[in-house]
Amino acid sequence: MTTILVTGGTGTLGRLVAERLREDGAEVRVLSRHARPYAVDLREGTGLDAAVEGVDTVVHCASTPRGGDDRAARHLIEASRLAGVRHLVYISIVGVDRVPLGYYRTKLAVEKMIEGSGLGWTVLRTTQFHDLVVEFLRNVARVPVVPLPAGVSDQPIEVAEVAARLAELAAGEPAGRVPDMGGPEVRTLAELARTYLDAIGQHRRLVNVPLAGKAYRGFRAGGHLTPERAVGKVTFEEFLAKRLPRRG
Repeated sequence: MTTILVTGGTGTLGRLVAERLREDGAEVRVLSRHARPYAVDLREGTGLDAAVEGVDTVVHCASTPRGGDDRAARHLIEASRLAGVRHLVYISIVGVDRVPLGYYRTKLAVEKMIEGSGLGWTVLRTTQFHDLVVEFLRNVARVPVVPLPAGVSDQPIEVAEVAARLAELAAGEPAGRVPDMGGPEVRTLAELARTYLDAIGQHRRLVNVPLAGKAYRGFRAGGHLTPERAVGKVTFEEFLAKRLPRRG
């Protein structure tokens, strides 16, 4: 039986990846800061050697915009080399090489570390999850007037579809950089906000706010989108219908 380690295995994506791999017959180890017996903070690396011992494949889902992903990846790669891990699968983000956002730059740096690691590797980039878009809209919609970055669109994708693809990749041979995954539709933030507000039975005024900076220009230019790879099936409306109770 193949043994697969999923980092960030209690998170939004990692939990679903672990479930899917188990359904497919793999022996799965879940690594996160608080999940025993493999409670490891990858940024520190303590206990990582035991977690990767005897592992054939690692699916690296652990990530945080608060910093430290590069340090975590360095520890994971080193431990994987020593343990003889055959395949390292990494989830990244569409646009990490086109939008100069700090978090994106770190994700791109991790991609390059993995590519040069000497391990067999696979990298999948996807657009933003529906969950993240809802979190953003929930935060900005707490006030009567909803500020939105002017001229920005998004292409949200269902996290379960990404999890299924990662599980498929983990079961296969190292494939390098595979084709991106994008959600089924490119929508303006205003369209997504109206859809979200309608789903929760709220009425708010939307205001498009021009921002400054290179990252904002990258988002306005659609650097985080992949309309030619709109392979996702679940629309934002379908996601909301399943996840959010309508209030009126």
